[in-house]
Amino acid sequence: MTIWRMDSPPRLAVELFGLTRRFKSLIAVDELSFEVRPKSIFGLLGSNGAGKTTVIKMLTTLLPPSSGTASVAGFDIVRQPEEVRRHIGYVSQMLSSDGELTGYENLLISAKLYGLSGEERKRRIERSLEFMDLSDAADRLVGHYSGGMIRRLEIAQSMLHQPAVLFLDEPTIGLDPVARHGVWRHIEQVREEFGTTVFMTTHDMDEADRLCETVAFMHRGKLAGLGTPRELKEKVGPEATLDDVFIELTGGGSGDAGSYREVRQVRRTAARLE
Repeated sequence: MTIWRMDSPPRLAVELFGLTRRFKSLIAVDELSFEVRPKSIFGLLGSNGAGKTTVIKMLTTLLPPSSGTASVAGFDIVRQPEEVRRHIGYVSQMLSSDGELTGYENLLISAKLYGLSGEERKRRIERSLEFMDLSDAADRLVGHYSGGMIRRLEIAQSMLHQPAVLFLDEPTIGLDPVARHGVWRHIEQVREEFGTTVFMTTHDMDEADRLCETVAFMHRGKLAGLGTPRELKEKVGPEATLDDVFIELTGGGSGDAGSYREVRQVRRTAARLE
């Protein structure tokens, strides 16, 4: 599998310009602006209802912004949505693999959707299975996979077309510590081996501290803080953790803003990954 390339690579992998999304009277994302460097792992953090998933949906062209815009892999999400989709991978919170198909069959469907064919399709599927340590489970039904294996398969599906930017929405939700660390290792390998920019959301501050070079905290739709984990912790105190930063930037909010639908989706996903 080769690294994604273009004749003139963009200076930034992701760039937001006053990105805003309104749902009637609710402002879910409020004039968000920040940058993500290529080949980095970037974390978007915040409580339920802060607007993180809405940001990802706009950046992946699943939801149009109300105002402002953004570029992903050098392409404008409003004016060039098809080009954006060609250059990204996306793993949502909800399960995207079919439990009644084998791992190989799930990858085959994804490869066909990406327009891959012939020997190239076969090669990429086999390489993806090997890279995600799933070769021995390729012919097993995904319904018999563990939660960590399912997440690795979903990442493999999203990487088949060699995207420039990989979006991960809560990549380790519902996983036990062993599976979570396994997914962390593979996320780091995706960036290191393929030069992929990883843009992820998470509620796990240890996960963000371990993986992300830069993190942005959202609170009530606005950008509350931006920097490296180390920089943000030092601003709070000499022994501070990212949990302390979270509390400082969100005012100790408990995330009560999360909707019934969001809570239901998270709990369903966690239950199915057990």
